[in-house]
Amino acid sequence: MRRAHAMPFGAEMIAGGTRFALWAPTAQDVSLLLDGAEMPIPEVQGGWREFIVPSARTGSRYGFRIDGKLVVPDPASRWQPDDVHDLSQVIDPRAYDWSDVGWKGRPWEETVLYELHVGTVTLEGTFAALTSKLDALKETGITAIEFMPIADFPGRRGWGYDGVLPFAPDAAYGTPDDLKRLIDHAHAIGMMVFLEVVYNHFGPSGNYLHAYAEKVFTDRHQTPWGAGINFDGANGRTVRDFFVHNALYWLEEYHIDGLRLDAVHTILDDSETHILEEIATRARNAFPDREIHLVLENDANEACWLERGADHRPKL
Repeated sequence: MRRAHAMPFGAEMIAGGTRFALWAPTAQDVSLLLDGAEMPIPEVQGGWREFIVPSARTGSRYGFRIDGKLVVPDPASRWQPDDVHDLSQVIDPRAYDWSDVGWKGRPWEETVLYELHVGTVTLEGTFAALTSKLDALKETGITAIEFMPIADFPGRRGWGYDGVLPFAPDAAYGTPDDLKRLIDHAHAIGMMVFLEVVYNHFGPSGNYLHAYAEKVFTDRHQTPWGAGINFDGANGRTVRDFFVHNALYWLEEYHIDGLRLDAVHTILDDSETHILEEIATRARNAFPDREIHLVLENDANEACWLERGADHRPKL
């Protein structure tokens, strides 16, 4: 079983090559750096830059030069072998052959959750080392593990809450395939896997969005980390898509069973449909035959997000 989540941005391997797409509405010029070569990327519309390169392949290293100066990684990078300040790497998500074809998850009432930090739960601090511990965790009665945030953060050590590249599992823990093998084995022994995601801010180091996409942020909303993420203003649709696709990406491409959304009371959105509601609706519609669990940290205790229908299933 091969899995991949199609996205409108980032590096997507397609028939005839690899498509590179970047939303850079506040940049004047953008060039693609690819395996030592540099080529200008034309603007398509609405600040989008898109280019198809027939020679780009799995393992190709790439980045973007902004206005002839700053070189940045892909904000939708699937893999950062050399951390958040360096070039991204093209990944073929279909290269991994999953064995959990029949896995649909488990109902919430069967959840015995063990929250863990990949970097500290084993001596090695890797996905591979954790994989070897899953059977022992199962013997204790645990039916689900939850990763603290693994989105790529600067350096080799961190709690994960200063992540800046939300599609890239941090290289300090291993490769994307290492993570997939961990999840595959968890499912093989009947264990669910949850992932904590941070949709309320980006960390300060390695966040280059201000250099070419200032419209990702808005001064209309303030958070403990500064300007809020622009979910509800002009250009908000593109920003919303980035985070909606991130949720769907983990659920589909990595076959994650549930997401724990960090500090949702700081996700400020005056849209008619709140971004949390959109993520929930899109996830339920995309995977109607799976047990998908969405868990919130909410200091405001907003009970509206916890409503259930007559069938006792979550409304969102």
